[in-house]
Amino acid sequence: MREQLMTMLEERKEEMIEIRRYLHQYPELSFKETNTAKFIAAFYEGKGVEIERNVGNGYGIVVTIKGEKPGKTIALRADFDALAIKEETDVPFKSKNEGVMHACGHDGHTAYLMVLADCLIQLKSSLPGTIKIIHQHAEEISPGGAKSILDSGILDDVDHIFGAHLMPNEPAGTIGCNSGYTMAGRSSFKLGIQGAGGHGSSPHLANDPIVAGAHFITAIQTIISRRLNPFDTGVITVGSFDGKGARNVIKDRVELEGDARYMSDETRETIESEMHRIVKGVEAEFGVECDFLYESDYPPLYNHPEITEFVKTSLEKTDDPDIKQVIEFPKFSGSEDFAYYLEKIPGTFFFIGCKPSGVEKVYFNHHPKFDMDEESLLVAAKSVGEVVCCYFEQNCSQIGETVEMS
Repeated sequence: MREQLMTMLEERKEEMIEIRRYLHQYPELSFKETNTAKFIAAFYEGKGVEIERNVGNGYGIVVTIKGEKPGKTIALRADFDALAIKEETDVPFKSKNEGVMHACGHDGHTAYLMVLADCLIQLKSSLPGTIKIIHQHAEEISPGGAKSILDSGILDDVDHIFGAHLMPNEPAGTIGCNSGYTMAGRSSFKLGIQGAGGHGSSPHLANDPIVAGAHFITAIQTIISRRLNPFDTGVITVGSFDGKGARNVIKDRVELEGDARYMSDETRETIESEMHRIVKGVEAEFGVECDFLYESDYPPLYNHPEITEFVKTSLEKTDDPDIKQVIEFPKFSGSEDFAYYLEKIPGTFFFIGCKPSGVEKVYFNHHPKFDMDEESLLVAAKSVGEVVCCYFEQNCSQIGETVEMS
C-alpha cells in the first residue's frame, strides 16, 4: 500500500499545485468560506465515500473513508480559511478577492489533503480501518471551527488524530516534531477606562484616562516578570490603544485591546486573575471606572508524547527522497485550534518546511508577502501518507495501549 500510495502522490504533484493556486486566487474569510466548501465537497462527489457538509458552526466538511478490512479509526485535518490581509506577493495566481489572502498556507493544507484523501479512497480495499478527512473552516478567528466539529459528535469514534502545518522557517523536505506543550493557548481582552475630560491646561479639573491606561499597560507586564515562574512561558500584548484626540484636550474615555499567550492552563489562570486584580487597582488609584472583558480563546496545544514519537520514528525510517530530514521543532507561541482536537483525541500536530528557495528574504505566516515552495505540498502529502501507512501496518496496538494507560 505504501509503495502504491507514494507513486500515486508523485504522479499527482502538479494537481496539488493546481488546486493550491486555484484556492489561493479565491480566498475566503473565516465563517464565510461558502465557495471554498462547495469546491471541496464537489471534489469528493461520486467517489464512494460519506460526505458530511456544514459540520460544526460553519462550513466544515468531514469525509469518511471506510476500508474493506476492520481496524482503528483515525482522522486527518486541514483548514481552509484565509485572512483579512491585502496580498503583496508578485505571483501570477495572486488573490482576486480584495483584502483577503491565504497568508498562512491553508490553501496548501487543503490541496495536499484533497489529493492524499483521493489516493487513499482508491486504495481503500487495502485499508485496515477507517480514515476521517476533516476539512475545517474558521481556524483563524475565535471560537474557531475545531471545537464545534468535536461537539457535533462526528469524531466520537476516532482513536487518534493527526494534523500538519506548512511553515517557512525550514526548507521543503524538512519535517518538524515537538512533544508535549508545543503551541501557546490564547486569550483576548478589552478594557474601557472612563475618566473625566477637560482642558490640557487644567488636568486637576479632569481625570485623565490615558494616564490610567498607560499605567495599566506597564503594570500588566509585571505579571510576566513577577507573577509567573521564570520557567513558565507567558506573554501579554496590548495591540490597540484608542486614545486619539486633540493635543490639548484630556479625553474622557479610552479603550485598549490585547491578548495573552501561555503554555499551560495554570499560567492562563494566573494571568487572568492578576489582570482582574490590576484593573481593580487602576480604578482605585486613578478614580476611574473600568469595564474589563477577558475571554479565553484556544487552549495550549499538547502533542501526546507517545503518538509524537511514533510519527517521528515513522518519518525517520522512511527512505523517501522527498522527506529529507526530521528535526525537533521549537515550541511556538502562536496558537492553533487543532488544540481542541488534542484535548479529546490522542494525536499530534507537526510541521512541514515550505521555505521558498532562491529568495533573499523569507516572510513568515500572516505576512502580506507570505509565500511557499510548492514542493512542500508533495512532502506534506507523503509525510502524512507515511504516517497513515505505518499506523495501519502496526495497527497502533502498542501506541493505543500506552495512551490509554497514561
